[in-house]
Amino acid sequence: MGHLEVEDGRRIYFEHHAGARQPVVLVHGWGVTARSWDTVAPVLRADGHEVVLLDLRACGRSDKDFADVSIAAMGADVARLCEHLGLQRPVVNGWSLGGAVAVDAVARLGSTAGGLVLTGGATPRYTSASDWPHGGTPDDVEAVLAAAASDRATTFKGVAQAVCAVPVSSDLVDWMWGMFLEMGPRGDDSIRDLASLDQRKTIGTLEVPVLILHGRNDGFVAFSGAEAAVGLYPDARLVPFDASGHAPHLEERDAYLAELRTFLTSTGDQTGQ
Repeated sequence: MGHLEVEDGRRIYFEHHAGARQPVVLVHGWGVTARSWDTVAPVLRADGHEVVLLDLRACGRSDKDFADVSIAAMGADVARLCEHLGLQRPVVNGWSLGGAVAVDAVARLGSTAGGLVLTGGATPRYTSASDWPHGGTPDDVEAVLAAAASDRATTFKGVAQAVCAVPVSSDLVDWMWGMFLEMGPRGDDSIRDLASLDQRKTIGTLEVPVLILHGRNDGFVAFSGAEAAVGLYPDARLVPFDASGHAPHLEERDAYLAELRTFLTSTGDQTGQ
């Protein structure tokens, strides 16, 4: 456990778990925390991977009063953390908004990155455009934020309830809800930035293997967008999860872990780990 200063004395929280196999950096989604990976990180650690988790700006145990909460700023944080820890050929796995952060981080790391995993990743676009008929609109995002401004607790309870398409326990919903309530108000501007972001040019430059793990019933990031994006990467594979919504690592965990492990084995082989 530690903190890394990234902006004018403000710090992000991270955990660095030792391991002899290829490093994996787990980047959470909007509003939640590193704890959202608690069904994945222990398995990777048991497999011998070096595992790094962090709380993004304004989330969890990171400082809440950052001036810049953009995707680019958070991508820079992830890249800086990889360099700070001396990670060798890390695979960066981003969930939801964390997928856009992971894309930005891998682009910054360049040839020093080992791979990219997108778990319901909100990239290359979260919202639709004239040439991208996938996703909602910036107005949809503003409507959620307006509701949160009026009643943050109830709004985020509804968001937590909508994450999964398969039946899950009320305890799991409350677990996610609790993480949302740890986000400071500056975190709202992170999803505002995501709503205007277009990473199509960026993903075309990524010279790493990419694994896209996406639920067909995702109510937040359209599956059709993942289908449209796969051909924009130089080297990518899409794995659909037929029963899942926005969290295949929670909804179809065993199948998700099998795909992730296979991918890590292949990228580890390429790096000699």
